[in-house]
Amino acid sequence: MGFKIGYQEPSSSPLLQISCWSIGSRDRAMSGGCSIRAIWILNSLDSVVFSRFPVVEKRWQAACKSENENASEESFSYAVYSLLPADSELASAFVERKQREGSARGFGIRVSQSSKGSDSWVDDPITRHIVGLYINKEEEGENNLLWPLILHIKGNYFIIVLPLVEPRYLKAYTRLCKRSDCGNAIGADDSLSSLLLDLPSITGAFMVAHAIGDIISADVAEPEVVVSASPSVGGLLDSLTGSIGISGISSRAKPVAAPVASSVPSNTAVAGAVAADAPKIGSRPLDKDALRTFISSSMPFGTPLDLSHSNIFTIKVNGFSSSDLPPPDLKQPAWKPYLYKGKQRMLFTVHETIHAAMYDRDEIPDNISVSGQINCRAELEGLPDVSFPLTGLNTAHVEGLSFHPCAQVPEHRADKQAVMFSPPLGNFVLMRYQATCSLGPPIKGFYQLSMVSEDKGAFLFKLHLMEGYKAPLTMEFCTVSMPFPRRRVVSFDGIPSIGTVSTTEHSVEWKIVTSGRGLSGRSIEATFPGTVKFAPWQTQRLPSSRSGFGIIADEDSDVETENCNNVVNIEEFLMDKMSNDLPPADLEEPFCWQAYEYAKVSFKIVGASLSGMSIDPKAVSIYPAVKAPIDFSTQVTSGDYILWNTLGKCPSTAAEKA
Repeated sequence: MGFKIGYQEPSSSPLLQISCWSIGSRDRAMSGGCSIRAIWILNSLDSVVFSRFPVVEKRWQAACKSENENASEESFSYAVYSLLPADSELASAFVERKQREGSARGFGIRVSQSSKGSDSWVDDPITRHIVGLYINKEEEGENNLLWPLILHIKGNYFIIVLPLVEPRYLKAYTRLCKRSDCGNAIGADDSLSSLLLDLPSITGAFMVAHAIGDIISADVAEPEVVVSASPSVGGLLDSLTGSIGISGISSRAKPVAAPVASSVPSNTAVAGAVAADAPKIGSRPLDKDALRTFISSSMPFGTPLDLSHSNIFTIKVNGFSSSDLPPPDLKQPAWKPYLYKGKQRMLFTVHETIHAAMYDRDEIPDNISVSGQINCRAELEGLPDVSFPLTGLNTAHVEGLSFHPCAQVPEHRADKQAVMFSPPLGNFVLMRYQATCSLGPPIKGFYQLSMVSEDKGAFLFKLHLMEGYKAPLTMEFCTVSMPFPRRRVVSFDGIPSIGTVSTTEHSVEWKIVTSGRGLSGRSIEATFPGTVKFAPWQTQRLPSSRSGFGIIADEDSDVETENCNNVVNIEEFLMDKMSNDLPPADLEEPFCWQAYEYAKVSFKIVGASLSGMSIDPKAVSIYPAVKAPIDFSTQVTSGDYILWNTLGKCPSTAAEKA
């Protein structure tokens, strides 16, 4: 087996081109695993600044030739497009799609502007993330659809990943784009959902796109693993030494030793949590060297093996030596390039993020959901297997589970789920899940805001914190922010029943619970009546698409970079219906319109998960058996926790009619 890596830098655009091949690679089944045909990264000017073309393309062309030769006359009109486009052709097709679909992501549903053959014609929201491009090739006629393309937006870059799928799936999608009816009937075979369920490479391509996005944005920090303040299995001494990182010191510098956080509240920790909620503004230059290293190492021959940024770059810096070799009778997995050496222990942290939309209205129910993950750090020598029963599945009403590739998970039963895994080095996410909040919302109440004049508003908060919550659940901090991105705050008047208040140019912030004064074992009621004065109103123009694009950092943000009079932008199309042409705020606050006031709550809770998800340290087993302390901790942080103004308009999901 051999491979060759070549780089080309055409003068027209900065381009990285890597070609890899291996003997016998054509014989691998296309349906098994994931192979990547191509990766493109486009910048805000719609020019390709980085691209990669693996040898998987040879397998695609061979499959296309066979498919087209065996096609019947009836299906000849769906002959597949066999060649990859040039960078300029792909960039032009991407711009054309944005104009046709209304934005980079597109409509996602069939609207009056949808045309037959477009993604929105399929009438499925997933087409905002799995898109198709029509490449302008006159000699190819109409058979020039490039699909499925995974679209991921990160910072100022559009990341497009094209996985390898069998040509028959491309033909099936082409038929979906041209059928007269729309939508996905429940249980129907001829639908986009049923089509995607047969394509595991789609999931792999999403993982590749997100990994590349993290490298571009320098968002490559390992998941946080917290050492609990109370002693766990293994004794008090192990917890104390672990909290200061003593057991993380290895005899070698090669193993990745990400810092282990302490669960003791600190001002630094709080500041970091608050900063995480702020939008990322600006962009950073594209590090093409880092991308070269990552892509060539993590996806040899176009097949993703290990997408761990820390593993790839640790190998690049340190290399290997004879002492790194595992015992001859053990097979070392790709996710563990080095064996750990040092004091042994295991750390588990359940980290949950609470999202909520609180309306305090009879006609609109409140909505609260939990996104959780189990982070793990296994400082174990050799290549052991770890297993444990996961409890609380019924209590948590888990709606979806996904696991790290190192895990083996049989069918779950009743309220338990057995998990066995061979842990990688460093911190990693063992499992992700979606669940409900079994304890109810940690903050509930209402927020009212009414404009008493053009430049003055009266507001009222009445909140209940930690109602029904008992020890050991502790709220470490809680802050409520009222954003006014289109108005400049001049002053405010009001005294809250608890906490302190501060202002910025475009917001009022109320700190109810501050760091070091946690709320545990009891609930409190907090009220805050007051008024806020703004600078005199001035009519403001919408920011231009180019300048507005520069401040977008959220991967789900849609940015229209081309003005077109005959196409309605999706954001304008939807918002006009909801707000009767009220002027929008800056792009980083898409929901904070003149009639869409809201307050955002930020908090952190420790002591237990809110879904009921838990791990019993005493039930964790390690094979071969080893004496290693097991530490388990939890932390809950706020995501988009929104209190909508009960006196204004607010968006909500339409209830299903019986």
